[in-house]
Amino acid sequence: MASVLDIGVDLGTSSVVIYGKGKNVVLNEPAVIAFDVESRNVLAVGEEAHRMIGRTPSNISAMRPLQNGMIADFELASAMLRYFVAKVVGKRLLGGPRILISMPSGVNDTERHRIMTSLFETGARRTQVMERPIAAAIGAGLHVGEAYGEMIVDLGGGTADIAVLSQGRIITSNKDSVSQIGGDYFDDAIIKYIRRKHNLLIGELTAEDLKINIGSALPRNEQFYMEVTGRNLLTGLPKVMRITSDEITEALDEPLHTLLEAIQAVLEQSPAELLADIFESGITLSGGGAQLTGLCEAVSMQLKVDCHLAENPQECVARGCGMTLEKWSEFGQFLSDRRRRR
Repeated sequence: MASVLDIGVDLGTSSVVIYGKGKNVVLNEPAVIAFDVESRNVLAVGEEAHRMIGRTPSNISAMRPLQNGMIADFELASAMLRYFVAKVVGKRLLGGPRILISMPSGVNDTERHRIMTSLFETGARRTQVMERPIAAAIGAGLHVGEAYGEMIVDLGGGTADIAVLSQGRIITSNKDSVSQIGGDYFDDAIIKYIRRKHNLLIGELTAEDLKINIGSALPRNEQFYMEVTGRNLLTGLPKVMRITSDEITEALDEPLHTLLEAIQAVLEQSPAELLADIFESGITLSGGGAQLTGLCEAVSMQLKVDCHLAENPQECVARGCGMTLEKWSEFGQFLSDRRRRR
């Protein structure tokens, strides 16, 4: 009988990460799909499609089927996910993989069920869902099963999932008021700032490059610069401009303030005993957006609580799902649905 690769999947707004049981992370690609607008035929997925953003003719669109933590186009989201799963698992003649998946908080129950159903088209023999904060906490190495308060902030592309956990359960979170304060929100703030200050229109990929290369949540001791090309809104012509790291820090001030307020709101809802634990162990940041320079320091400075960046933060959710498959007796009880492996 052919061996089956059970997989943990992080279906994120900006990227899809897949962890293969016993094989670590086996795929990490942008959650982008390119298709023909008229026929809806898929032309490219992942890295190849990501390079096409902003560079396609009118009859071709390159987009993220998940936006702001929600599914913007279910058909394309399903096609993208099936492509990635098939790329990892391949064609199996016998049996099929068990898939444990985590999705953004903005995806409703109906969409979750449809996504899970669509995975059976890849040959999956079983699909289950794990809530993002729990998956991220397991992937970050937190002791989620103990009667001890742990706080995880998973900063994805579309949303930030903030939760206080104890004994493998979410005690308090921002689930009912999840705001769109993920990495895309930070990119949008940079686009608006440069447009307002310099009358220069830049694209989302350029804004992301600025954030990654010279962006910081706190002013840097040393000034950094980056040249960007955009459209001069006064002349309509291309223009090259040098942007400073201090400008990007200023641009990120508003979204950073919103994120800090959301974290503080969850802390204020938490039981006093768990708060004491968190003040002892600190806050853990995960997700691709958590890699912003100075973010941990800004959180710690504002909230007066130690803050730590998880190892390989972008992989934490997929890793948590994969580790649950590997250590089912330890983590399987923390699934968000009530079904258990027989």
